[in-house]
Amino acid sequence: MPTKSESGTALARKEAHLPQIRGEARNPGMELDMDWVMRAQANTSAIERRTATLPGRRSVKKAYQAAWLVKAISLIDLTTLSGDDTPGRVRRLCAKARQPVRADLLAALGLDRLTTGAVCVYHEMVPTAVEALKGSGVPVAAVSTGFPAGLSPFALRLAEIGQSVQAGAAEIDIVISRRHVLTGNWQALYDEMREFRAACGAAHVKAILATGELGSLRNVARASLVCMMGGADFIKTSTGKESVNATLPVSLVMMRAIREFEARTGIKIGYKPAGGISTAKDALTYLMLLKEELGRRWLEPDLFRFGASSLLGDIERQLEHHVTGAYSASYRHPLA
Repeated sequence: MPTKSESGTALARKEAHLPQIRGEARNPGMELDMDWVMRAQANTSAIERRTATLPGRRSVKKAYQAAWLVKAISLIDLTTLSGDDTPGRVRRLCAKARQPVRADLLAALGLDRLTTGAVCVYHEMVPTAVEALKGSGVPVAAVSTGFPAGLSPFALRLAEIGQSVQAGAAEIDIVISRRHVLTGNWQALYDEMREFRAACGAAHVKAILATGELGSLRNVARASLVCMMGGADFIKTSTGKESVNATLPVSLVMMRAIREFEARTGIKIGYKPAGGISTAKDALTYLMLLKEELGRRWLEPDLFRFGASSLLGDIERQLEHHVTGAYSASYRHPLA
C-alpha cells in the first residue's frame, strides 16, 4: 500500500496544478514528419490477440488490489458533460473530487487524504468548478472546440479555448476534426493542432481523437503521431459520446505511438482513455496495460487519466469490501 509520506508527496505535486509536467519540458511540438506518419501501421489481428489475453493473464488481489484502486482514483478526471448540468451538480461533483472516498475507509487504508486527478466540465461550468476546488490542488479541465462533434466555425473553437483558459481551466480537452483523418489530410490536422496548442497557452491540451469514428487502427496510430507532433500534451481516445469509445486495442495502438514518440524526441506524452470504463476491474486492466507498455512513470496524474463518471463509485465499493469484507449498496457512495 502507498505510505502516508508517499501520498503527501503526490498531493504536493498536484498543488502546482497550473500546467507543468513535474519539472519536465512540455511538448513544444515539432515539424510534421510525413515519412514517419505514413510508415505507421497497425496489425489489427495481432493487436486484438495481445489485448484479449490481458484480463485473464494479469490479476492482483487483496492489499495489492486495494493499492492499485487507490492509484486509479488519483488518475480519474471526474466528469459531468450533460445538457442538464447545473451549478449545484458541479459543486457536488467537486466535493466528491476533493474527498472521493469516505473518511473512515481512508483511515482504514492508512491514508490521510486522496483526491481525483481533475474535474472535467463544459466551459459554462468552469467558474463554478474553479471556485469549488479552490485550495484543493485539483485542476479543472474544460472540453472545448465544439465538443463533441468539433464542427463549429474554427474561429469560435479558438475563442472557446481562450475563454475557458481565462475562466481558470488548467487543462483543455479539444476535439480534432475527424474529416482530416478520414480524408488523409494530415497537414490540415497538424495545422489545426498547432493552433489549438497555441490558443491553450499555459493550459495543458488533451487531443481527443474520437477513435470510434476514425475507421481503422492505422488511422488511430497516424492521428496520434500527428497530434503529438502538433504539440498535444495528452492524447485521448474519445469524447464519451461516440457509439464506440475507449477499447484495449485502441489503447495499445495509442500507447505504442506515445512510446515511439518519447523514444525519438525525449518528450513524454500523456494518455487518457475515456468512455465505457465503469468498473474497478476495467480500471485495473487498463493500468496493467499502461505499465507493461509505457512503464511506472506513466502511473501518475500528469501522464495518465481516466475520463469517467461512474467508475469512482465501483472502485469505492471494492475498497469498502477490502476493508470490511462485505459489499455495500451503491447509495452508500453517492457520486453527486
